[in-house]
Amino acid sequence: MRFSLTRRDFFATVTALALAPRAMLAETEPLEARLAADPMRPQFHLLPAKNWMNDPNGPIYFNGKYHMFFQYNPLAATWGDMSWYHAVSEDMLHWKHLPLAFTPTPGSADAFGCFSGSCIQVGKRVYAVYTGTKESSKELSTIKDGEDRIQESQCLAYSDDSQLIRWTKLPEPIVPLPPPGLKITGFRDPSVWKQGEWFYMTVGSGIALTGGCVLLYRSKDMKTWEYLHELTSGKWNGVKTANPCPDGEMWECPEFFALDGGHVLIYSTLDKVFWQSGRLDAATMTFEETKTGELDLGAFYAPKTQLDAVGRRILWGWIPEKRSEAAMRDAGWSGMMSLPRVLHLDADGTLRITSLPQAAVLRAATLPAQKTHAGVLKTLPEATGELLCTGLRGSPMQLTMTAGASEVLRVLYSPEKHAFLVAGREIALKPNDAPTVHGFVDGSVVELILGERIGYTKRFYYDEKIAPDVKILATGAAGIKLDAWRIAPISPNRLTAHART
Repeated sequence: MRFSLTRRDFFATVTALALAPRAMLAETEPLEARLAADPMRPQFHLLPAKNWMNDPNGPIYFNGKYHMFFQYNPLAATWGDMSWYHAVSEDMLHWKHLPLAFTPTPGSADAFGCFSGSCIQVGKRVYAVYTGTKESSKELSTIKDGEDRIQESQCLAYSDDSQLIRWTKLPEPIVPLPPPGLKITGFRDPSVWKQGEWFYMTVGSGIALTGGCVLLYRSKDMKTWEYLHELTSGKWNGVKTANPCPDGEMWECPEFFALDGGHVLIYSTLDKVFWQSGRLDAATMTFEETKTGELDLGAFYAPKTQLDAVGRRILWGWIPEKRSEAAMRDAGWSGMMSLPRVLHLDADGTLRITSLPQAAVLRAATLPAQKTHAGVLKTLPEATGELLCTGLRGSPMQLTMTAGASEVLRVLYSPEKHAFLVAGREIALKPNDAPTVHGFVDGSVVELILGERIGYTKRFYYDEKIAPDVKILATGAAGIKLDAWRIAPISPNRLTAHART
């Protein structure tokens, strides 16, 4: 959960909430019309009907459906008044909006906001652990942003409703304070799992001037928690910033899970998302890292995972805007959920990332190829579609994407290095990896997966009232294959999901 609101901004937001209902009702229709006509608003990515969203929270497959919760501001297209939005799907691709799961409760531990967390099913009940925030003293504050007035606690809500619409919050936090004696830089984003007779919970944190870390707790009943130790930790980069996350002094949104015979930790810091694979010693509950890497090279942050109906590990991430707050306010929306990605571990512990195979149901038509003197060209009409470029081992390849007269991105494959060169980075492939680029374009976002090893999410913007055609040119040796498909919207307008049912 990236904290990015000042105390003054928060009180302005609360005042707006008290005055808002009549004004919000008056502008609903023109705002919906504006959103539906916005060419940069996606047509097959999940996002709320309007306003700001960020971190995915507690995605879970329950009672035959996929439930997605995420951070949401019901009042504006900028950060504030953090609540849990709720959407539901039968396939992780087509979504319906549901009522908000829960919102801040005045006078409680989450009065300032219901921050990020996770869900777990226990019998017929689903629990949500999340970080509640409230104004507090400097001594009890856990968000170290210079003002030091916000206290984070770990809170619990539960639902016995088959549709997860009705939730009950416990009146007091389950972990009100961080472990004593630690000079922490943050204390948020719990993630929980069951192992043997114990529930375990990780919490993102960090030690001042030392580095980010993951705190580990355990419980028998989900309500009373015992602190064990740091599951793992990292190093601060030595460059102090106002927010401890961009300098590695704090790790956000950690999640720890078993995968293909090993264990994986994901966490967000340094404005990036990292993964570590390794071995968990179940006797001591300590984690030994063996390999590490990044999940995505671009606009992708604070991810969460879940198991799907057949036991695959699915990754979701927040795709933030890369434009000003003024532009977000004018647009009336901000951010979207990534498309689902499937995670696997190779035998040597290297992470493999693929698109959800079922996403092929979104394909509406195959797009024709145009051969040019330079290579193979495909056009995605009005910035919407899917692409798959397959290169040849031992042969150079370049994929260039343009929108109108502007270059959106360029990906090169070097056969000498058996690596992709993109965004100033070299992405090495494993010996048996094929040089593939699989991706989706949706209004103002490109999501690529390079060689099934790393994501590359890119935002792009334009001034036209109609989205430009996106041209994809693949060049290199003969035999390079470029496929592309038109994608069908998941709603009849750009509100991106069906209305509540």
